[in-house]
Amino acid sequence: MDLLWILLGSIFVNNIIFARFLGCCPFLGVSTKSETAKGMGVAVIFVLVMAAIMTWLAYYLVLVPLGLEYLYTLSFILIIAALVQFVELALKKINPLLYKSLGIFLPLITTNCAVLGVAVINMNEKYTLVQSVVNALGSSVGFLLAIVLMAGVRERINRNTNIPQCLHGLPIALVTAGLMSIAFMGFSGIIK
Repeated sequence: MDLLWILLGSIFVNNIIFARFLGCCPFLGVSTKSETAKGMGVAVIFVLVMAAIMTWLAYYLVLVPLGLEYLYTLSFILIIAALVQFVELALKKINPLLYKSLGIFLPLITTNCAVLGVAVINMNEKYTLVQSVVNALGSSVGFLLAIVLMAGVRERINRNTNIPQCLHGLPIALVTAGLMSIAFMGFSGIIK
């Protein structure tokens, strides 16, 4: 039951985008088209889950026994960068069209603070390996949910001709993201 609460909490209550405000750069940059948003969300799921496993192992099996806990940020960033390179190479081979449409935002997963943030949250909460993976899965599914919802809304907004010119593009996207964040705040208090 504890794992279910961690999963649901990380998807809805502590949504990585709408509650923790991590990963906003790819969220705003890639959420213009649903297909691209789905691709980015799936890539983030893979990277985040793998990063949770690798960073947990590095922290508890290497850094803690050697007394080098203070190097966790550096080691986490190196692990995440290697995973993103792997995803980039695989995506280029498997789906070149999606690789091209993600453009610069795919390598930006390396510096996506959501990936590093979840690894640090797992460490700070002293989650076990299984709990870390569940939290990473929930956080990445929450990211996917947020980016796909935002892409759907932005596609509809782009077809709307009644929006004032000064709000076209990023301004209306930021207003929309703020309103969606307020809606997700309705989940707060359900799970601690």
